Parts: sequence; C-alpha cells; structure tokens
Amino acid sequence: MTLQSERRRNPYPLTWELPVGILTGWLLLAGIGVHLARALANLLAGAGWAWPAGRALFTSLPAVMAGHPRAGLATAGGAASPALLYTVLTVIELAVTAATVLAAWWVWRRWGDTAMKGMATPTEAEQILGLTRLRRHAAIIRPDLHRPRTTLRRQP
Repeated sequence: MTLQSERRRNPYPLTWELPVGILTGWLLLAGIGVHLARALANLLAGAGWAWPAGRALFTSLPAVMAGHPRAGLATAGGAASPALLYTVLTVIELAVTAATVLAAWWVWRRWGDTAMKGMATPTEAEQILGLTRLRRHAAIIRPDLHRPRTTLRRQP
C-alpha cells in the first residue's frame, strides 16, 4: 500500500483554476436547466416550446427564477403557471444535480487520489494471465504434456 500511495503523489499544487472551471461549468448547466424547465413547463401548459435567443439566455434567468415563464421569449402567447414552472424547475435542477454528482463520483473513482494508477482491470488481467489463455496455449507452454491439435489428419 505504501508503494502505491508514493506513486500517486503529484508535486503540482492545486490552484484556483480547476475549482473555478468546475463551478463555472456547473453554473452553466444549471442555467441551461432553468431554461429547459421553463420550456418544458410551457410545453406542458400548451403554450409550445420556446427557447430564448442571444443575450436573453442569461439576462432572463432572474425573471424566470422569479416565476415569469415568458421572460426573455420573443413570441407572445400563453404560458405555464408559476406553480407548474417551479415544479418542473425543481425536477430538472434535481436531475442536473444528480447527474453532476454521479459524474463527479465517476471522475473521482477514475482519476482521483484513491484511483489505482497503472493497474489492469480484472478483465484485462484475465485476458493476459487467466486460465482461458493458458488452456488455449497449453501445447505451446508445455508441449511435453499437451499434444498440439492439428486440423489435418494423416492418411492411412
């Protein structure tokens, strides 16, 4: 265990860029989730699918969060109720958060501090070192114990 933990040391210090990049990416996903929730709420209410254009993608976020389902949309018409908007918004944001947590867990298991570096997966180890390969190449490994199988038969 000591040898493995010593191989995992990274002398490069953790700086502010990586956490800020992760936070920025998550905020972007959350903002897109707000507009997705608004579009789904309007669609469920029968007002049709609508997506904000240009700068309205970011400038309409506070109004949508305040419960205005038509904020930032160029088309006029019906809209979802604030209760439906908040319900769909809660479901979508919980889904975005769950997907983010699952992705972070997978990344941590794959490349984090506890990940084994340079180790083969059990499937890869079986392919190279397992019984299946040993039995398939038994005639080469121990020709004195296993006769080679030939497809050609001798003619009597």
